[in-house]
Amino acid sequence: MNPLRVGVVGVGHLGYHHARIYTELLETKLVGIMDTDEERAASVGETLQVPYYTDLEEFLKKAHPDALSIVVPTVAHYEVAKSVMEKNIHVLIEKPVTKTVDEAEELLKIAAKRNLVLQVGHIERFNSAVQYVRGICNPPLYIQTRRLGPFSPRIADVGVVLDLMIHDIDIILSLVGSEIREISAYGRSVYTEHEDIASAHLTFANGTISHILVSRVSEKRLRTLEIMEKERYITLNYETQDVSIHRCIRDNGMGLMEVIEHPVFPKHEPLKMELQHFISCVREGRQPMVGIADGKRALEVAVEVLRQIHKNKLADFQGNIETLL
Repeated sequence: MNPLRVGVVGVGHLGYHHARIYTELLETKLVGIMDTDEERAASVGETLQVPYYTDLEEFLKKAHPDALSIVVPTVAHYEVAKSVMEKNIHVLIEKPVTKTVDEAEELLKIAAKRNLVLQVGHIERFNSAVQYVRGICNPPLYIQTRRLGPFSPRIADVGVVLDLMIHDIDIILSLVGSEIREISAYGRSVYTEHEDIASAHLTFANGTISHILVSRVSEKRLRTLEIMEKERYITLNYETQDVSIHRCIRDNGMGLMEVIEHPVFPKHEPLKMELQHFISCVREGRQPMVGIADGKRALEVAVEVLRQIHKNKLADFQGNIETLL
């Protein structure tokens, strides 16, 4: 079977790794990369020894890719994906899928009409620890996630909700499997015009409660998921891909004894697993594990979180004004 012809649009920090992995997969041939920054395009093209372009139309015309990773700023996701998909090219688009829910809905319609694979880059779904926990998880009572790290000017077009929290929103939605009943959220800016710290509470129709904390101004780096079940407490470290399962066992009626399990399972590079999944879906003509509908739902929740943050900021401001008066 001939390798699938693939390319990458946008080869910044993450886009470079998309391109690198495509050169490592036996089932793909990286036919080119494209970036509007000519210096960056040339650097990555020369490093990976593939043709590079600065114009999207020229790239598509000369490279003839069957499938593409789109790793450009969020504001450009819709236009780039629409242009590519209208040429019947399969797409993996980084999260958040688009800037607005309406744009996501339009891409969903294009993919359905043209029978294209449209995968959304929620990479944590392919984390080995997440996949292990998904296989053993019982209905959760409470979920808490923390995603913290120091400030980096690399992401400036969106705040932490669309940059970081959307990962946890997607994971929580996939684990709970119930409609959301209520969302409340707070946030504040520190170094940028967007929210740099945000906290959200999600209450589900089945009774599950979740809390998400994200920050890009923390001096401590942390990526954790904690799940409280009726008889277990599960902790997960996204970065080390380690899982701990805590249980309390009654000791002949004399007291409680805590037992901690550390399950062993194969660990893989999440991005490599994500791209392999994308390629297999294109080859087999099946829908991806994280499709446009999942990306759209996560975006809908993220947009509501942002609305709640804005509403609460306004309420706090009005409260302060009334106090002064």
